[in-house]
Amino acid sequence: MPSTSPLSASLAVSPIAKLREAVGQTRATSAPCLPFDINLMDEKLAAGGVDGSGLHEFAARAASLSDDAAATLFLAGIAARFAADRDQTVCWAMTTLDLYAVGLEQVGLGPDKLLYAQGRMDVDVLAIAEDALRDGSLACVIAEVKTADMTATRRLQLAASDGQTPMLLYRRHRMRDRCPLASPSSAMTRWRIGCVPSERLPWPGVGRSRWQVELVRQRNGDPFSLELEACDATGRLAVPAPSRDRAAAPRRADARDGAISRAA
Repeated sequence: MPSTSPLSASLAVSPIAKLREAVGQTRATSAPCLPFDINLMDEKLAAGGVDGSGLHEFAARAASLSDDAAATLFLAGIAARFAADRDQTVCWAMTTLDLYAVGLEQVGLGPDKLLYAQGRMDVDVLAIAEDALRDGSLACVIAEVKTADMTATRRLQLAASDGQTPMLLYRRHRMRDRCPLASPSSAMTRWRIGCVPSERLPWPGVGRSRWQVELVRQRNGDPFSLELEACDATGRLAVPAPSRDRAAAPRRADARDGAISRAA
């Protein structure tokens, strides 16, 4: 009968190995991914959704107010859904308290779900976000910065993993002609959001907003780009209806009607 060496026996019952296995099982069950519930997106995402214990980065497609608002509401909708699923609060850290509370509430992130934190500089905001992640009691952590190097993003990714809390990092434009996502990062996913024209309505008015949602990079997956309808009151996106399912716009009889159509 073969004998087992003392060294192999000690490795077989190593407390470190057991601890690593237990930690891995705990993380697998306590931080599930948040799917978008849109097959076109979820099937393209390596994790099947937004990983609940990782760093995810967002940027506006251009340095314009409209694209900035679209990117802000896109990540706010994700945060609102994390908060609804976990019944916890979202921490939003920034250097300037300039959020439009009414707009956030329209995508499901009401004042009762928000905890604001302000830092003097980006380094302070990143430190606040890291501490909030490691606390582990929040549904989600959001931070707005203009600068975050590879070391900072690696620390945020580790803190998100340790605290089992999703980290949404909004990278604001520093220079008009340079994408904030051009610098390297440890993020699991990197998103770029911009506005596109809304669907023309059969009567004067403004249709539901539309965004160009571009996944620039993801771990273990390919990038993609989709045109989607903006978040609803629960933070959910939607696929635009096919042309055959839309109401037909009325024919324009004169130049005034044409002007109304363009404004809509």
